[in-house]
Amino acid sequence: MRGTQGKHGSRISKRARRGLAAVLAAGAVAAGSLIAVFGTAGPASASTATAPVGGSKVVCTSEKPGLAPELSRDIARALHGRKGTPALAFYDRRTKTTCDFKSGLSFDSASVVKVTVLGALLRQAEEAHRKLTPQEARWTTAMITKSDNDATSALWREIGPTGIKHFLALAGMRHTVPGADGAWGLTQITAGDQLKLMRLLTEGNAGKHAVLTPAARAYALDLMKRVVPDQRWGVPAGAPAPESVRVKNGWLPRATNGWRVHSVGAFTGGGRDYGMVVLSHGNRTMDYGVDTVEAAARVIHRDLNAAVSGG
Repeated sequence: MRGTQGKHGSRISKRARRGLAAVLAAGAVAAGSLIAVFGTAGPASASTATAPVGGSKVVCTSEKPGLAPELSRDIARALHGRKGTPALAFYDRRTKTTCDFKSGLSFDSASVVKVTVLGALLRQAEEAHRKLTPQEARWTTAMITKSDNDATSALWREIGPTGIKHFLALAGMRHTVPGADGAWGLTQITAGDQLKLMRLLTEGNAGKHAVLTPAARAYALDLMKRVVPDQRWGVPAGAPAPESVRVKNGWLPRATNGWRVHSVGAFTGGGRDYGMVVLSHGNRTMDYGVDTVEAAARVIHRDLNAAVSGG
């Protein structure tokens, strides 16, 4: 298994997805009953709130008064009753807010691993004190903006397992396990590690612990900003400023756990500085997974931006 979607990664038609919907997740169960939100005092001026979904909890912490209970409650409502298994991680630097739901659970990466591949290449080039070659630039552009699988496979081979693992170690992505034998789409990822990657791309990491230069981070974010229109679904849903969106999605059907549907993104510019990851498997169709991801994304964008706009 080397690819995870069509050659250029275009979203599959609804008719085709219905045909592939026979790839169902056995035993997918609805999330448990939604219970009221409970708030507790957190460290310093931050507050923490939780809201149950099934046997797990959405946990949010924020220094913005009232934001943690609102986010935890609304994310839980968005996920309540959704079949399959979602996981979520979120941060906002402006309000010092974080949210977590099953962020340590492992998923097949599908094409969201392409941001990791890009990071590993940029780090490798930096350590060799060189710029990307014209061919590498073409491959990275196709890999991120069009989700081209052939370009990804070429870069995966070029970087090699050692290069991928080296980047993961530097980035602190300790729960990410590269796919074996070139199967980059079966890399094991967690929402927590993917959020670390979004943080890495959007904040300075200078000094002896630097992972990527400002130029490398700007290059990666620019590619994520230029993703083709039909692949800009997922965490951008409900974003108040389309120009602030940097996104990469992944989708993959398998015989077990149905459709994997993932979306990772960073939202910067215009006073915004936050990142979001929603992963899922056990979806009966791709569209169903997209709906789950976007339901969570919409309430996060809404609650966060209402809180910021309201002072």
